[in-house]
Amino acid sequence: MSTRAFLSFTLVPALWFSGSAAVTTGHPGTVLVSAAQNGKLEAPSLMEKAKAGDPKAEYQIGWSYFTGKGAPVDYQEAAIWFQRSATQGFADAQFALGYLYEHGQGLKRSERRAVFYYTSAAKQGDSIAENNLASMYQHGQGVRKNLAEAAAWYQKAADHGEVIAQCNLATMYFRGEGLARNYGQAANWFRTAAERGYAPAQEDLAWMYYTGTGVAMDNQQAARWARIAAEQGYPRAQLDLGYLYEQGKGVSLDYVAAYMWYKAADDRGEKMAELQLKNLSSLLTPDQVQRATADAAKLTDSLPKLDLGNGLASVGGIFPRH
Repeated sequence: MSTRAFLSFTLVPALWFSGSAAVTTGHPGTVLVSAAQNGKLEAPSLMEKAKAGDPKAEYQIGWSYFTGKGAPVDYQEAAIWFQRSATQGFADAQFALGYLYEHGQGLKRSERRAVFYYTSAAKQGDSIAENNLASMYQHGQGVRKNLAEAAAWYQKAADHGEVIAQCNLATMYFRGEGLARNYGQAANWFRTAAERGYAPAQEDLAWMYYTGTGVAMDNQQAARWARIAAEQGYPRAQLDLGYLYEQGKGVSLDYVAAYMWYKAADDRGEKMAELQLKNLSSLLTPDQVQRATADAAKLTDSLPKLDLGNGLASVGGIFPRH
């Protein structure tokens, strides 16, 4: 699957590759203006700096219009301010403008222009731009498809600490796309992202431990990483953790716990969980089913709802059923 970021992350079906999804946390250009009750910018000094041509201030005004923090959401106005800043070589603004062009927000959609601005920001070391540019090369969007170039940009972004790029690079190694297939390297990069708390990487690492792909087979490690991802609300990990409890692999055999995790996955829309629930229900008493269902509801209510994009899937799918 491939994932882009933003403002942009890219996720593509089946492994770590995709288009772009808006992400506003942790971005270096978080707006420094406060949200006014009347919906107008409340930082005259910032606006004065922007009108005087300060590229950082111009970017921050654009970000405010993009996010609706400090100003009404207005993509066209955001594009104007991002353009002013980007023209002066401000990397964050170049990336943001690339995102708007890619998604046709405030501007006429143009993947070619998106590539241009992603490239401009990526050459300045913007890790999210590096990741998104890699995805454009991988999918041939706005540029001729080039898997080797995609892998090279994913590597740069991964080395700069971009967690999505680390997963994308891991998948490139897993699939042998743009570089030689190397399951060990795939596992290493999934682990890097997993240790930083990224649930999809944790689930992929769990799968690799369960199957012995790129690492020594270890059901306890598989259960450990599946649990960490499941406890973040990741439905595929919840499904697989339920299976481990059902089979007593890496954890103690516990049909009630298995049912609870299957139900939690089902509540999050994991389609395969429904069949697992049906098969397991015959092994439980009505009281056990009721208790597990109640526990699953409490769990679902307490866990975050992850926005992981469309078509998200782990590198190997669900844990193999034997």
